[in-house]
Amino acid sequence: MTPPAGVQSAARDRSRVAGAIVPQWAAPARVRALSTTRRGGVSEGAWGLLGGAPGGLNLGARCGDEPAAVEQNRRRLAQAVGSMPLWLEQVHGNVVHRVVAARAAGTPDAPEPRADASVTDVPGVVLAVLTADCLPVLFADAKGRVVGAAHAGWRGLAEGVLERTVSAMRDLATPDARLLAWLGPAIGPGAFEVGDEVRERFCDVDALAAQAFAAGARRGKWLADLHALARMRLARAGVRGVTGAARCTVQNAADFYSYRRDGRCGRMASLVWVDSL
Repeated sequence: MTPPAGVQSAARDRSRVAGAIVPQWAAPARVRALSTTRRGGVSEGAWGLLGGAPGGLNLGARCGDEPAAVEQNRRRLAQAVGSMPLWLEQVHGNVVHRVVAARAAGTPDAPEPRADASVTDVPGVVLAVLTADCLPVLFADAKGRVVGAAHAGWRGLAEGVLERTVSAMRDLATPDARLLAWLGPAIGPGAFEVGDEVRERFCDVDALAAQAFAAGARRGKWLADLHALARMRLARAGVRGVTGAARCTVQNAADFYSYRRDGRCGRMASLVWVDSL
């Protein structure tokens, strides 16, 4: 894959992404992954550091930040990981985009695929999903050949975005491929209040999903556990190797953007790729 102008293909030091969370999972060494925080960029105000100071690493192009700041943040991330990530136009759905050939990275006028997950078996293609409370889920097969990334808010979870990502990965690998999944930071069960209709969407499919909901302080309200719901969905899809960083985006304002907490805010990115070196 040809890196964008100003990006060195050998620059793959994840430690250069300030504050990045590196998954602790059993993926082979050639599988690389990370999840950014709000630190390490140039954005300010609602997209900056806590209190609005400059230095925010907002990577979302559709959340109101200055386009020049987003471009600089994305280029800074690309320099750290060695290639411009494949950004998606996320719509809280279940469409999975398959990357079957190396694309021209960094092309400014290339349309972003309209999807909430992506998979690939092409080394060097950096998959990415953006979140600011929704759950990012990164995937790899145990042999390090295929990777995937999914954006899983409650709507996407209910519509099967994780199951569809698993199916797409097995299409690229083998039907019996052993898959690993890492659950990134998201809104925690103490902060995610939903209504009866959300609980019913999950419980109508799987009665055990009721275990992921605790009664809220108000009638008809529930506290939902996205991480638990994702683990249930992944287990039903045959994914056993699931780990994660159960950090709440709402409660950790210094580290994470949160739409539920702040309204206007930036977006973090979770990335995964197979190293081409």
